Amino acid sequence: MSNPTAAMLVIGDEILSGRTREANAYHLAGRLTQVGIDLREIRVVPDDHAVIVDAITALRGAHAHVFTSGGIGPTHDDITADAVADAFGVGIDVREDARAHLQAAVGAGRTLTDEHLRMARIPHGAALIVNRMSGAPGFSVGNVHVMAGVPEIFVAMLDELLPGLDSGKPVLSRELRFDVGEGRIAAPLRALADEFRTLSVGSYPFRDASGYGTNIVVRGTDIELIDLAIERLEAIRRSVV
Repeated sequence: MSNPTAAMLVIGDEILSGRTREANAYHLAGRLTQVGIDLREIRVVPDDHAVIVDAITALRGAHAHVFTSGGIGPTHDDITADAVADAFGVGIDVREDARAHLQAAVGAGRTLTDEHLRMARIPHGAALIVNRMSGAPGFSVGNVHVMAGVPEIFVAMLDELLPGLDSGKPVLSRELRFDVGEGRIAAPLRALADEFRTLSVGSYPFRDASGYGTNIVVRGTDIELIDLAIERLEAIRRSVV
């Protein structure tokens, strides 16, 4: 059986404006590769309620998992939780277990503000994703997993979430360097990709201090098949040098 697929939804005007450099997709892709979940799609959308609802609805129907990043903080433009609730047609309210996490984070003697409680609003039926860094939890509704946009907190939440998700075989990779341009190897590379259809064969040109060339990366879940493809690539490399 093939690995389950996933999509990521990055939410925030600050990403689309270029004010903030997005880092969570890079981290998520690497971690999903390790556990055997195939990330197939990444979307970036603004802080627009209707756009977020439409994106969640489309992605959750197309993939086994959807991971969101951003929009669950205490300010007026943090609207992800409400959009997820609307996408699933459920209510949303302050939940006592989420409130307890926030109270523990700020300290037993302090009163939670309205801003704190905004981060304790959870869609009905959701499971919390514990946030051991700042207390404000993420949550999962169905196959949609809602996490913070702050990279350090996103990483921590993902570590909490991943062990409990359905996954598959880790995706492995090997790489071979060719000191020639892509044009020199395009035809034999196409034949190799046709022969090894269960593998991903990627071609990535580069230029460095020693000149230019092409890195070929072979990815898949069967290491023996990957090794065989690399043997074929080594033969191709010997023929073009």
